[in-house]
Amino acid sequence: MSDKFLYEYAVLRIVPRVEREEFINAGVVLYCPSRGFLSCCIELDPQRLRALCAETDPAEVQAYLDAFRQICVGNRQCGSPIAALPAASRFRWLTATRSTVLQTSRVHPGFCTDPGETLRMLFEQQVK
Repeated sequence: MSDKFLYEYAVLRIVPRVEREEFINAGVVLYCPSRGFLSCCIELDPQRLRALCAETDPAEVQAYLDAFRQICVGNRQCGSPIAALPAASRFRWLTATRSTVLQTSRVHPGFCTDPGETLRMLFEQQVK
């Protein structure tokens, strides 16, 4: 058995003014089907958000990010029927192309030995 596992990830982006297509990275979502792993690391930097668009309410954006996290982890009590779907379907739904304040990058593949550690590494590279 191989000690490397295929994973897919996308970067979460905050796009306060969709028509301008400017964004800040706020998190990473990673899916590793062979390990049954779907998780995300999210952190909103309100100062960076204000620098990009002073009119955007950080509390509202944080609520979107919190909902994303709850769906990602499959919290059925969050009120979204998407949270009850299998992990693969949740990942595809979360990373679907959309034109909203919260968007994701294209999905990128890779191989890892530890999906949790890979998620933390990608978060440090892409968001911090």
